[in-house]
Amino acid sequence: MAPHSMSLITVSGRKTGKPYTVVVGLVTQNGEQYLVSPYGEVNWVQNARAAEKLSVRHGKEEWTARIEEQSPQQSAPVLKKYLSEHPVTRPYFEIGSAAPVEAFEGEAPRHPVFLLHRI
Repeated sequence: MAPHSMSLITVSGRKTGKPYTVVVGLVTQNGEQYLVSPYGEVNWVQNARAAEKLSVRHGKEEWTARIEEQSPQQSAPVLKKYLSEHPVTRPYFEIGSAAPVEAFEGEAPRHPVFLLHRI
């Protein structure tokens, strides 16, 4: 059984249109759901930017979401929470989860964060 925050996303390839599915960790903060790329500018990030939407599956629930990339200031608190909930990704961050939220603004360019809008 996967942790509650783990989900599957499926996004169309930006060149082929072929669907690709990846396991991701979602963060819920202030009633909103966010998708974080702890490993940086990976293929799913580039595909999601091109498609501007993706499908999310968590357990038996599945929905489509429009994505909205967040600024470094918007991303900082989400990244801090993500790192505390997913410590296995710690080696990919230059700071630890105990760092102040302002320090995560510097991490934001290396870890894209997307707000999910259900459609």
